[in-house]
Amino acid sequence: METSAADLLALDAAHVWHPYAPMPGRVAPLLVTEASGVRLRLADGRELVDGMSSWWAAIHGYRHPVLDAALTGQAGRMSHVMFGGLTHEPAITLAKTLVDLTPEGLEHVFLCDSGSVSIEVAVKMCLQYQRSRGRTAKRRLLTWRGGYHGDTFTPMSVCDPDGGMHSLWRGVLPEQVFVPEPPAGFATPPEQSYVDTLDAALAEHAEELAAVIVEPVVQGAGGMRFHHPGYLRALRELTRKHDVLLVFDEIATGFGRTGRMFAAEHAGVTPDVLCLGKALTGGYLTMAAALCTPEVAEAITRGELPVLAHGPTFMGNPLVSAVANASLGLLADGAWEADVARIEAGLRRGLAPARDLPGVRDVRVLGAIGVLQLDHEVDLGVATEVVTAKGAWLRPFRDLVYAMPPYVTGDDDLAVITGAMLAAAEKA
Repeated sequence: METSAADLLALDAAHVWHPYAPMPGRVAPLLVTEASGVRLRLADGRELVDGMSSWWAAIHGYRHPVLDAALTGQAGRMSHVMFGGLTHEPAITLAKTLVDLTPEGLEHVFLCDSGSVSIEVAVKMCLQYQRSRGRTAKRRLLTWRGGYHGDTFTPMSVCDPDGGMHSLWRGVLPEQVFVPEPPAGFATPPEQSYVDTLDAALAEHAEELAAVIVEPVVQGAGGMRFHHPGYLRALRELTRKHDVLLVFDEIATGFGRTGRMFAAEHAGVTPDVLCLGKALTGGYLTMAAALCTPEVAEAITRGELPVLAHGPTFMGNPLVSAVANASLGLLADGAWEADVARIEAGLRRGLAPARDLPGVRDVRVLGAIGVLQLDHEVDLGVATEVVTAKGAWLRPFRDLVYAMPPYVTGDDDLAVITGAMLAAAEKA
């Protein structure tokens, strides 16, 4: 006997702890029964255009036939096998593809379970690199404020120390080195005074810093801020000058979201370690990766512990690897570039009226990212009612109403998304 929607929601309220929510929850979630293309079908019969790509991951939409076929085809061969001492074609192909796609010089791929874990692995790489070189005092990280890198403990330590929920853990987390957030504006020329601030901080802490870690071009969940790529070029020069590794967190920006395959391409630089996730599998299954240069890998191999001390149970899972390969295959012909450019134009056009709305502080668009920043905190309950009434699914936070839609979103559906964003800015 099929469980009714009401009974399912009652069970959800009793047992399911949702992200960033109390237990028991105060607001009932919407019950999704099916997803196809860019639409989510609810139990009450409504359909919503997904403006979030399921937290920025479902770039090809839902029930894509190529991804479905990759998943079912691999399931018929091998769903899982341990990666310690064994290997398989889907993971090997995925690693080679990532090396070919990412900025030149990143040659080695460590497959992870999630974005947060890829940050943990990247930091472990940097710490082991420094220890292997006999520089055991180099154990701290430097980052700029306004960032977000995940919810496990090491990533939390380099999230914004004041602006996010992770301030709860002050005194428990490792204390890292923070500089002011980079001046805003993707097209705003770099300020030399800020570059000098970066240089001074690196010089002051060089003897204790293992690495610098930043989100390139777009700071995501920390505030959806954009900055000029020139600051990445400055960081690349300064980290070399002060003998510190450079890590780019492209979990949110990777695979085309900013208009380039990777945000680092806007700056034309290669970090020592690159973290990927979210859109890697087209939103089907969880997987992430940490890529590094031969220099990093070789130093670790020469160390007292000549292995990277990490090994997830489901590392390189064949099912996930096969879907990731299929997702990257969909990006291989470059058609995504025209789609992202079209979406960028549609977001600029659709959000332009927000500049005249009271309470809107800023309107910004880059690639397939559209942001309305308000002068007040968004009422999430009101915002959800407003945007769903307009036929869209969005998830505002703090003072931001934003969208990161799938690349396959058509112009009419994009207009639904931007209309919902305008309505939320007016009423929430």
